[in-house]
Amino acid sequence: MTGQEVRIVDTLAEPAAGIEPSGQMRTSTGEPRAISLTVPALLAFVAGYVDSCTFLAFHGLFVAQVTGSFVVAGSELVADNDGFPIKVLAIPVFFTAGVVATVIVTAFGARDRRALVATLALEAALLAGLAWLGASAASTATRSIAALFALSAMGIQSALGRLLLREHGSTNVMTGNTIQLSIDLTETVLALRREPRDRAPARARLTGLACIMLGFAGGTAAGGLAYTSVGLDCLALAVIIVGALAIQAALGQSPAR
Repeated sequence: MTGQEVRIVDTLAEPAAGIEPSGQMRTSTGEPRAISLTVPALLAFVAGYVDSCTFLAFHGLFVAQVTGSFVVAGSELVADNDGFPIKVLAIPVFFTAGVVATVIVTAFGARDRRALVATLALEAALLAGLAWLGASAASTATRSIAALFALSAMGIQSALGRLLLREHGSTNVMTGNTIQLSIDLTETVLALRREPRDRAPARARLTGLACIMLGFAGGTAAGGLAYTSVGLDCLALAVIIVGALAIQAALGQSPAR
């Protein structure tokens, strides 16, 4: 294991119950587990991919984040919005997904990587439900349910990122990542005259955020192209990626960097 490995959180326990102050997760044997930046980068790709597909399929609905839903709710006071009910439902659905993810992580207790496995598996199942319902939707009601599956999946991913991948940037909300990238880039440039060891922290954060943001951007492009080609059947790729990450975590074979 190298000093450059990115560590993930294997639990949501309080410090007294086993979580390290640094937020890194340990297994039941006390051995810290490392995961490569590939994992959050792939999750970011999935978020961008799904968001692009559902934006096209559900008339401008962003499922990876709900900021726009608050704007829609407020603007409805003075203007009619297409798809208003689903866009407003996005807020409680996203919130509920966060609650569910937190309960799952807490239920497994300290030093147990099953929390990561369970949340990834649940996200994969929700994405599969989205793909199935969305591709076969014959009515507005069915498509609305498919949209709720999409929101739930991204809510789970957003919560697991905060709970289990704390050292990384968000994998599905790029606003904070963008400003953090600007900060880290500036700090890296300003630190060029310093000793290499003093430049390392900002450079490491810069690399991590850049990979996540490139993954998200690549996902949005790929999702748009895939949707225009085969419709929501293209979501099978997202299911495969998240499912593979869940299996990898279950087997303890997360790729080391």
